[in-house]
Amino acid sequence: MNFLEEKILVDGVIKEGNILKVDSFLNHQIDIDIMRQMAYEFKRRFSGVEVNKILTIEASGIAIATLLGHLYDVPVVFAKKSQTANSTDDKYVSQAYSFTHKKMNNVFISKPYMNATDKVLIVDDFLADGEAAHALIDLVHQAGAEVMGIGIAVEKGQQKGGSKLRSEGYHVESLAIVESMDWQTQTIKFREQPVLKLQNPNLTLG
Repeated sequence: MNFLEEKILVDGVIKEGNILKVDSFLNHQIDIDIMRQMAYEFKRRFSGVEVNKILTIEASGIAIATLLGHLYDVPVVFAKKSQTANSTDDKYVSQAYSFTHKKMNNVFISKPYMNATDKVLIVDDFLADGEAAHALIDLVHQAGAEVMGIGIAVEKGQQKGGSKLRSEGYHVESLAIVESMDWQTQTIKFREQPVLKLQNPNLTLG
């Protein structure tokens, strides 16, 4: 069992409707040590892959993407879900259905922040049906850029997103893959993964 799976077992909460809450350390309150370890592990798994931009979607993927962007020393771009007064009309737009919020979101990237020379590593906190990942892939392709890989913190292996992305030829690395979970017994079964060694939490990124 790896460090992320152990953290999920200790602090994760399963809710009715196949929902796994990890907001105590991943997507509401942020455990920086866990984020740091995930960034190191993504960098290791995508070793040898040329990357000059990290892409995620607001809001929960931003913390992981930022630490990973620091390791790669490349810009981090996050696709926005909402228009603001200073949103540009010059943008790439796609759509993604949110499994958690049960709604369709328009997501966009301003065109100056993604271009045809970019080699993009996509990262996010969760992968369920793959809607968000496919929206990000669409944005990358609209810009003429290249998807070099997809890094996911927690994949719901019982849903179709991961298998579909892999069948489409994308290099997908998920640090924890949930095979099944039961909200009544609060039990989780993970897909067997290589052991991730927890690095010294006092190490700095750099």
